[in-house]
Amino acid sequence: MKHVNERFQDEKNKEVVLMCIGITSGVGRLLFGRIADYVPGAKKVYLQVLSFFFIGLMSMMVPLCSIFGALIAVCLIMGLFDGCFISIMAPIAFELVGAQDVSQAIGFLLGIMSIPMTVGPPIAGLLRDKLGAYDVAFYLAGIPPLIGGVVLCFIPWIHSKKQREINKTTGGGKMEKMLENQNSLLSSSSGICKKESDSII
Repeated sequence: MKHVNERFQDEKNKEVVLMCIGITSGVGRLLFGRIADYVPGAKKVYLQVLSFFFIGLMSMMVPLCSIFGALIAVCLIMGLFDGCFISIMAPIAFELVGAQDVSQAIGFLLGIMSIPMTVGPPIAGLLRDKLGAYDVAFYLAGIPPLIGGVVLCFIPWIHSKKQREINKTTGGGKMEKMLENQNSLLSSSSGICKKESDSII
């Protein structure tokens, strides 16, 4: 809001920017939550990648908006994909770590998120004091989501690779158990045959 007040001093009702983000965030949660129901397994990560890319790009576009209407449009898009990020976070954690560890995974995720959310505003204020504007702060704020989106692209591949390894090990264990059962059946049947032959003799 300080950036908006400095850049658009003559505009009235500047608070509409925050309202736009809140409204479209709610719409995004409903919309992308429904879309995620049709995306199988760990491929839901690609929705998160999409939201990260758009959040990063919109953050970088905030200083480039010289018209208040353009800033509102940027905030509408940012809010929409912010809702996507929030609604997809828990299903992705469930798909990657399972039902037993999902609460712990979400806790770690929120704990890590709290670090930049706590440190970010003071750093933005220091940059504003040194450079006289918030432009660099918005540019820097857009970089981590873009990097995070690139890293997330590899998560489905890594997850499928681990699943294949687990299936191989469990499959091998099942084969060993089947062979053991067959050997035990053969030994028991041979013992029964010997007992029957002895009783006949």
